[in-house]
Amino acid sequence: MSPIVQEIERYLPFLRRYARAMSGSRDLGDRIAEHALITFLHTDETLSDDMDLKVVLFRALQDARSDLSYRLETDADQALSRANRHLARLTPGSRDAYLLSAFEEFSHEEIGAIMRRPTEEIEGLISVARKDLSSLISGRVLVIEDELAVADEISEIVTNMGHTVIGTAPTGEDALEIAETEEPDLILSDIQLANGGSGIRTVGKILKFYPLTPVVYITGFPERLLTGKGPEPAFLVTKPYTPEQVRSAVSQAMFFA
Repeated sequence: MSPIVQEIERYLPFLRRYARAMSGSRDLGDRIAEHALITFLHTDETLSDDMDLKVVLFRALQDARSDLSYRLETDADQALSRANRHLARLTPGSRDAYLLSAFEEFSHEEIGAIMRRPTEEIEGLISVARKDLSSLISGRVLVIEDELAVADEISEIVTNMGHTVIGTAPTGEDALEIAETEEPDLILSDIQLANGGSGIRTVGKILKFYPLTPVVYITGFPERLLTGKGPEPAFLVTKPYTPEQVRSAVSQAMFFA
């Protein structure tokens, strides 16, 4: 295996995470990432670019997203259609800049290179995104997390964003009990729960009753959910997280609520 391919494999989970959050869809995000990699590997100009490889890959991803933007319409399900209506109200480019900053922790200079925009525009776009996103949508949030301090912190972040936490659940049983009487607009869930429970299985049971509810997984084991195989999530935050990463993920996910 060539060194360049090994480097690409190292960054592939990050590309998938961003593409899924950007599109709100695991399948569509992975298609965009695949298109970006194919373009990257067949474009001599991109390969010779004098930039960090991760930045070049994300720029190829951003370009691929633009090339395939029509699929957000033609392949849209109900959730994607709602997201498109919300996106139409945002300042162009602001959501992408915010995701690249909060989720992927790129510098303003790197984001400018990725988005092919002047660096001096990026800070303004991020500020506008925070304002636009916070004013768009509020909802009812279920937090599934077995560490009390983490559950309290996540709940505080979500509440300060204007959402209502309908309950915090340390076990799958607790989560299902809350979901029986309180329909969530968004679920935030860890993977490993108390008493050996599985957040993934628990969420799967809840989604049988509320199939359009978006889910954000907050986990210390992101590699398990970024392989491109199986029923993986569109939104994923890695522990240890920053409050800004949680806010960003919640804002993106609520587009599809």
